[in-house]
Amino acid sequence: MPKRTDLKSVLVIGSGPIVIGQAAEFDYSGTQALRVLKEEGLRVILVNSNPATIMTDPEFADATYVEPITPEVVEKIIAKERPDAVLPTLGGQTALNTAIALDKNGVLEKYGVELIGANIDAIELGEDREKFKGVVERCGAESARSEIVHTIGEALAAAENLGYPLVVRPSF
Repeated sequence: MPKRTDLKSVLVIGSGPIVIGQAAEFDYSGTQALRVLKEEGLRVILVNSNPATIMTDPEFADATYVEPITPEVVEKIIAKERPDAVLPTLGGQTALNTAIALDKNGVLEKYGVELIGANIDAIELGEDREKFKGVVERCGAESARSEIVHTIGEALAAAENLGYPLVVRPSF
C-alpha cells in the first residue's frame, strides 16, 4: 500500500480503561500504531479516557486528550485540532461506536475528516451479529454455532438446542 501523502494529521481514538470485552491488547497495538504514525511524519492526536495507559505517555502523540470518549467530546477535539483523518480501529468497541456516531451525526463531513482503518459499512457489518454470520456462511467459512435471542425464554431454548457450555453475549 503506498504511503498517503495527503494526510498530515490523524486523530486516534483510544479504548479507555480496560473493560470486559476490551482487553489490554488495544493499549499495546495502539501504542505501536502511534509510534509508526509519528515515524511516518504525521501529526498524531490522541483521545483516551484512561490516563494510566501507555498510549498517553507524552512521547507517543503530539497532542493528547485525556477525556471521555464520547461523540460530543471527540467532535470538540476535531473542531480544535482539525485532523485530516480519524483512526478508530485501535480503540475497540468504544472507539468504533464513537466513529459510527460521528459519521451518523455528520461530524466527519462537517469538518472534512476521513475515517481510516475501516469504513462505516464494514464496522456496522461487523457489529451486526446476524449480518456477520451471513457473510461468514456465504464465504463458506465455519463459525461457532449460534442463535440470536431477545428474551430469557429464547435464550433457554437456544441453550437446549446448542448445548452447554454456552456463551451468551450482547449485541451492540
